Amino acid sequence: MKQISKDTLIADIIAQDRGVIPILLNAGLHCVGCPSAQAESLEEAGFVHGTEVDELVDEINDYLLSVS
Repeated sequence: MKQISKDTLIADIIAQDRGVIPILLNAGLHCVGCPSAQAESLEEAGFVHGTEVDELVDEINDYLLSVS
């Protein structure tokens, strides 16, 4: 089963399943195509964009569980 944590890089999250892109966009993380996504963790991006990362991790993991 695929799972992510707040330490997972944005690029790695997208590589697991591109279906997470709308979740990231809805959370205000528009960095999905940004070069910083290659080296920025979900926690780092959430801090910059003022996003509640723990809730986002749960939402992404729920999505990944539903498609596996």
